[in-house]
Amino acid sequence: MSEGKVGAGRLIVVTGPSGVGKGTILQKLLERYPDRILFSISATTRSPRAGEEHGREYFFWSRDEFEQKRDSGEFLEWAEYAGNLYGTPRQAIDQAIADGQVVLLEIELAGARQVAQSFPSAKRIFIAPPSMEILESRLRQRSTDSDEQITKRLHHAKLEIAAANEFDITIVNDDLEIAIQQLESAMFD
Repeated sequence: MSEGKVGAGRLIVVTGPSGVGKGTILQKLLERYPDRILFSISATTRSPRAGEEHGREYFFWSRDEFEQKRDSGEFLEWAEYAGNLYGTPRQAIDQAIADGQVVLLEIELAGARQVAQSFPSAKRIFIAPPSMEILESRLRQRSTDSDEQITKRLHHAKLEIAAANEFDITIVNDDLEIAIQQLESAMFD
């Protein structure tokens, strides 16, 4: 694998607080590079929600199947959340990188820390808000969370932001187009 060269595959780990705009930035990049970028698909033991398909949103595996794969080292990272297991299967990522793809993995801080251990060549990028006030405003504008949930998200965001120095690059999402260009530059350098 010839990392760093044009056409070389690589893993890009993107982390940042809820509401910072990670999904928007990544979706715009996917639209610009549909043949060059691949989003990693996670596995979970939870049941599919309406409209979700195995292999599209998630790989839906039984707990036994997930634990067997976990125990044999087939995940880059994994965690348990709300009684369900979630993880990033390594095989599809390794294959995509070998094929020259840039694989994007949008993940929580704890998972990014695991990936740093299991896949040290991954480029790790932290997306930060311009300020906590702007992050709070963005969370409120989404109208998807209660005041209590927003307070929890903001508390968690402070912990995540404090860890930004663990990443290779921090991009402040103040201006969407500039943030997209900075991530694009980091991905293909």
